[in-house]
Amino acid sequence: MVRGCAAATLSGVTRDLSPPLLRARTTQIDDPGSLLALAPRTDSYAWIRQGEGMVGWGEVVRYKASSITDAVEWWDELAANAVSRSDLDEAPAGAGLLAFGTFAFDRNNSAALSTLIVPEVVVGRRHGRAWCTRIGTDLDAGFALPAADPPLPPQNVTFADGALSGPQWEAAVAEAVRRINLGQLDKVVLARDLLAFAENDLDPRWLAAALAGRYARCWTYAIDGFIGATPEMLVRREAGLATSRVLAGTIRRTGDRIGDLALAAALAQSSKDLEEHEYAVSSVARGLAPYCSGMNVPDAPYVLELPNVLHLATDVTAVADRGASSLALADALHPSAAVCGTPTEVAQATIAELEHLDRERYAGPVGWIDASGDGEWGIALRCGQISETDPRQIRLFAGCGIVAGSDPEAELAESNAKLVPMRDALGS
Repeated sequence: MVRGCAAATLSGVTRDLSPPLLRARTTQIDDPGSLLALAPRTDSYAWIRQGEGMVGWGEVVRYKASSITDAVEWWDELAANAVSRSDLDEAPAGAGLLAFGTFAFDRNNSAALSTLIVPEVVVGRRHGRAWCTRIGTDLDAGFALPAADPPLPPQNVTFADGALSGPQWEAAVAEAVRRINLGQLDKVVLARDLLAFAENDLDPRWLAAALAGRYARCWTYAIDGFIGATPEMLVRREAGLATSRVLAGTIRRTGDRIGDLALAAALAQSSKDLEEHEYAVSSVARGLAPYCSGMNVPDAPYVLELPNVLHLATDVTAVADRGASSLALADALHPSAAVCGTPTEVAQATIAELEHLDRERYAGPVGWIDASGDGEWGIALRCGQISETDPRQIRLFAGCGIVAGSDPEAELAESNAKLVPMRDALGS
């Protein structure tokens, strides 16, 4: 295993920032069934949507980045010097050398949190093809997929307020609305946290499987004790095409089909939600413009239906420049107005003042990148971070976009709806 930051250790030799020389060998395999069922309890990683994606385990290299830009440069050098072999013809993105990654929301608080991890083994399935990639400095000939032990459910979970109680967070929202109406900013996204406690150590695989089963249209991730199912794709790059799914404007579902249709129609015509959405779409278009051409931004959003909420959604597409990797594009987009606000600098200062919490990885980029620069980087939403010091505790996060027409009580209800996926996964 190699760990990277100011220095890395490989076979007892101290190296500088230069990445190690790695080998990757990819073979086509029969369909392995549930990918999450393959993952061991520790040192495993997952990125799943509608049954496709990748799981990995083990750790060849861990690079703690000082910034996303730093991680881009490190990965580019590592990938350029790696030796890869594959028996797949026209291999799909992600088949081969790959790193999973998570990055802090706050660019000034990333050193301890922003990480790229190259696993020892990756098993993937995309477009009806399955493969296994082994990565290391010296690959032996013999290998077989291990039998993983079954995941364990949380026991007797209880909850407690995080940094702010519900009424305290409503007061923060009211203050944000006051500042917006004074013209200090146009939009700010305020997050809140919720603590959950189980009687046994939490198993990330159980939480990921529960999320992937119920929220199949979202991107489920489990990396370094950080688990969630995000509906929002910050950026995907594949075959030269860059895609970003922007979500802003949310309403909780009733559970009644006719009632939900009425809510969807109201959401699509809500001036408050359309205003919030336009800020988010504009920020993504501006961020991609220097790195892409032929951009397509739809004139109006559509309503994305998830089991717990309805979102206004827009899919922005463009042709990515050849030198712009998926992680470089994520660097250009983060933080978007969908998770920060606008103007960005004023919104960030307002967040720091009113939230009273450290978002850590919440609302930062999470995903993967391969040797060609293709990859998927979601925004880390609908998520929780298992405590490093107490594996029975997890910190859940939710946030809401605040604009001039926001109502504090309604925003609290929206944040509670966004906590439902993780609460359900915990068995609440």
